[in-house]
Amino acid sequence: MNGAAASRPAILARLDLASTFCMDNKRVYRILFHNQGSIYELYARSVAQSSMYAFVEVEGILFGERSAVLVDPAEERLKAEFSSVKRTYVPLQSVIRIDEVEKVGPNKILPGGDGKIATLPLPTPPGGKPGG
Repeated sequence: MNGAAASRPAILARLDLASTFCMDNKRVYRILFHNQGSIYELYARSVAQSSMYAFVEVEGILFGERSAVLVDPAEERLKAEFSSVKRTYVPLQSVIRIDEVEKVGPNKILPGGDGKIATLPLPTPPGGKPGG
């Protein structure tokens, strides 16, 4: 294992290895993260540490089938927002939780202004000071 991989956060390194060695695309991940005052809950096929410092790479965002008559406006908004996105990069400090789940659920936008969730401090770049 090289020095860069050894310095990755343990959970992200495990997810990166899992997505690298699991080519059957049957894994589903639920990702919760802060975005502009809301909490986004997305389901995706692949989650990995990005080559860009302090970002998590989310690829293959999944949306449920439209077999029901009931349409969720929040999920439709997310579908429109991510319709042409192949891969998105989420700042590491915005991530709340990443779970491997059995099946795809509805993507959601949840209110995030209750003050119960604390964000982690910004990471310090290697050999540098925070903020430049």
